[in-house]
Amino acid sequence: MNLFKHPWFLLLMPLAGLLAGLARSQAARRLGAAGMPAPLPALRTVRARLFALVPFWGRLLAVSLLIFALARPQKASRGEVPPAEGIDIMLALDTSYSMAAEDFAPQNRLEAAKKAAADFVRKRKNDRIGVTVFGGTALLACPLTLDYQSVLEMLDSSYLNMTRADGTAVGDAIVTAVNHLKESKAKSRVVILLTDGRSNSGLVTDLALAAKTAAAYDIKVYTIGTAGKGRAQISTGDPMQPVIYIEEDLDEPALREIAGLTGGEFYRARNSRELDQIYTKIDSLERTKFEAKTYTSYADLYLYFLAPALALLTLLFVLERTYFRTVP
Repeated sequence: MNLFKHPWFLLLMPLAGLLAGLARSQAARRLGAAGMPAPLPALRTVRARLFALVPFWGRLLAVSLLIFALARPQKASRGEVPPAEGIDIMLALDTSYSMAAEDFAPQNRLEAAKKAAADFVRKRKNDRIGVTVFGGTALLACPLTLDYQSVLEMLDSSYLNMTRADGTAVGDAIVTAVNHLKESKAKSRVVILLTDGRSNSGLVTDLALAAKTAAAYDIKVYTIGTAGKGRAQISTGDPMQPVIYIEEDLDEPALREIAGLTGGEFYRARNSRELDQIYTKIDSLERTKFEAKTYTSYADLYLYFLAPALALLTLLFVLERTYFRTVP
């Protein structure tokens, strides 16, 4: 959409005709002084014809362009303002040794979880995301940030037994995530905790107390259990014993209780497809609702009129002192 910032300058348009008329009168006087009649048909040379036309139409166009430039033509464009605050999300990822189980073929549990979490991150906008990893203890791997590339790189670099402590400290993972969310001023704060086992280590052994702590800060915990039914194999890389088998050890009741106490949901993933669907569902549930706000930005276009006007006036000045100096 185009408009003028100072449209009242357009009232000067008759001035363009007046100045051009003066230039034409001057040309007529010079032609008369040279012994040539003013009407165009009587002009017998190209220079005389140009002398009769160029000063008039050149000044008319140049002054008109200057008036348009003074009126400040602008191009207006509209856009949408994103929400100032989104949702703060902490991903809590189990990296204990059992996550090497290969029941999420062609990947193991950890690689499938990393891929699903990365796809989830790529779908978010205006939400801060952080990563907590846990095994026998929990640690902050990536603080809350809008730099999704850093989050993706952290997820990609996560590895088995990353905390260098055996076991599964679910309580510690919840408390660590809560500690990094509790000071947040976001309208909604969420922990997405993924594990394939049961809590058997760490400082916080009372999972209900950990969940109540999250609820006290109005933080929801979504729990995801990643384990197929029955035994699962783990490749060892040892030619003498290439694989070992582990039994299913997912503490589903505890994960359900954690989610229920915080207003979240529990999900069970038995394969990569189900895990992707779970993250997609959480993505749809945790969305910032806001009223769209629009803004208008303006880009000045006066140079498109000012530059050719100045160029034209310069050309007229040069012509009148060279080519039109004498009119044969």
